[in-house]
Amino acid sequence: MRSHAVHAVIAVKNLDLAKSRLADRLRPEYRARLVLAMLADTMTAAAAVDAVHSVTVVTPDPTVAELARSLGADIHPEPTISDLNAALADAAATLRRRHGPVELLALQADLPALRPAELAAMLADAPRDRRSLVVDHAGTGTAALLAGGAAVELEPRFGAGSARAHIGAGAVDLTGAWPGLRLDVDTAADLDRAVALGTGETTGALLRDIGWSDAVHEVVRGVC
Repeated sequence: MRSHAVHAVIAVKNLDLAKSRLADRLRPEYRARLVLAMLADTMTAAAAVDAVHSVTVVTPDPTVAELARSLGADIHPEPTISDLNAALADAAATLRRRHGPVELLALQADLPALRPAELAAMLADAPRDRRSLVVDHAGTGTAALLAGGAAVELEPRFGAGSARAHIGAGAVDLTGAWPGLRLDVDTAADLDRAVALGTGETTGALLRDIGWSDAVHEVVRGVC
């Protein structure tokens, strides 16, 4: 159990910019629906973790904001400067002004195979009073970044090579075997990997609806 409340922050771009690396497999409207479905499953998994006291979605997109509110999230408008790290830092500062000395978790929005048990284990394993991260399945990105203490700043460095950037800035590399937490989806191969692991209910329903793959599970995984 964490010594302080953990408040999660998830950033989502405009849907018209969604998942361009899937353009050869999905039409724009399907890519937008996929972003929303994966966000819903990521939020549902995070909210099921006892240590996570709130989820805030940072977005300039009204459709994303509407979905996030319907799932119980707070909405933090993206700052005028369209920069992911500035947006996350601004939301983190707002959360601490509102809630006091809380711990902060920046989580990718596209983790459709995330299990609550994985996130709970990650939070239990993370050191206190340090910044820590979960490197993504590709080995270069950051799936989750935790400011694991009331006096620890989030200091997000997302973008190309973010894992190295976060580690270089002193974040602890957590090594747990959490395949769903590490699997952020950018490509068709990533999405197939998520299907193989078992996606959340919303992503699974969408993939069946659009006929993504015969391998899409007919019975989606439970939230565990």
